[in-house]
Amino acid sequence: MPLTPLDIHNKEFTKGFRGYDEDEVNEFLDQVIKDYEMIIREKKELELKVQELTEKLGHFTNIEETLNKSILVAQEAAEDVKRGAQKEAKLIIKEAEKNADRIINEALAKSRKIAMDIEEMKKQSKVFRTRFQMLIEAQLDLLKNDDWDHLMEYKVEPIVDEEFEESNS
Repeated sequence: MPLTPLDIHNKEFTKGFRGYDEDEVNEFLDQVIKDYEMIIREKKELELKVQELTEKLGHFTNIEETLNKSILVAQEAAEDVKRGAQKEAKLIIKEAEKNADRIINEALAKSRKIAMDIEEMKKQSKVFRTRFQMLIEAQLDLLKNDDWDHLMEYKVEPIVDEEFEESNS
C-alpha cells in the first residue's frame, strides 16, 4: 500500500546516539509531505482529466460510428436511387423507341397510301385527258363535217299562223 502524506507526517524515527538533527529531518519531511500532497493532487486532477477525455472520446467514437453508419445508409440509398433512375431511364428509352417505331411505321403507311393515291390520280387524269381529247376531236369532226354546209343551203319560209296573228291584233 502506498504512503499517504499523513503516513509521512506521523512517521517517527527512533533516536540514536548521534542521530540526525531532528529539526532538519522534520523540515525535510514537511517538504516531502508538501511535494507528495501536490503530486497526489496533480495525479487526481490528471485522472479526472483522463476520465473526462475518455468519456469525450467514447462520445466522439459513438458519433463516428453513427456517422459511418449514416454514410453507409446514405451510400446505399444513393445506389438505390441510382439503380431506380437507371431502370426508369431504360424504360423511358424503350417507350421512346416504341413510339418512334410506331410513328415511323405510321408515316411509312401514310407515305405508301399517298403514293398509291398519286398513282391512282395519274391514271384518272390520263383517262380524263384521253376522254376529253376524244370529245374535242369528235366535236371538231362535227364542225368539219359537210353537214353544216348543207344546213346553210336550206331555206326556211316563215309560217304564218292565223291564230297567232289574230291573237296579236
